[in-house]
Amino acid sequence: MTLFLAGEPDADALISKDPLALLIGMVLDQQVPLEKAFKSPFDLRERLGGTLDVASLAAMDPDELATIFSERPALHRFPKSMAGRVQELCALIVDSYGGDAAAIWNSAADGKELLANVKALPGFGEQKARIFVALLGKQLGVRPPGWEKAAGQFGEAGSFRSVADIHSPETLAKVRQFKQKMKAQAKPKGASGPAKAKAKAKVATKR
Repeated sequence: MTLFLAGEPDADALISKDPLALLIGMVLDQQVPLEKAFKSPFDLRERLGGTLDVASLAAMDPDELATIFSERPALHRFPKSMAGRVQELCALIVDSYGGDAAAIWNSAADGKELLANVKALPGFGEQKARIFVALLGKQLGVRPPGWEKAAGQFGEAGSFRSVADIHSPETLAKVRQFKQKMKAQAKPKGASGPAKAKAKAKVATKR
């Protein structure tokens, strides 16, 4: 199945067939539009001369990789820190999985082990790890026993909570609507921050 996350055919084809590219996109999916995050592995490969090799990335001079990430247009809002995180990811894949990124999920006997493997990766917190497990199960056919439980709410059929549920422009819009709804519900009611402080100051002045 071809993923629909970068919004560009070549970039989506890459993350669909290259496990390392998909993992890098997932790492970069933070504080930038998801399309940019999942297109950046393709752009990184182009800047590296057309190859995306895990061992080469792990061994690369950190400053050199940071410079590549920082070239305009930068591959992320925080190119230096994200270059470091991607390099940490590659080093772990080399050290723990013999350079085979797909072994992170292919070696998992069940959903619990799969989740543990993903959570151990640099840049993958609890929520991102569960989302990735859901993406693997829903769209890439990686479904060891118990994967739905490991994915939590993100593994629910018919939900539109995360990148795991995006496979068309329509589902992208639904996921964005859901996230906007969650953000609105999480926002505290009434004035906050500088506005709230300013209001209190006015009351104090009147007194």
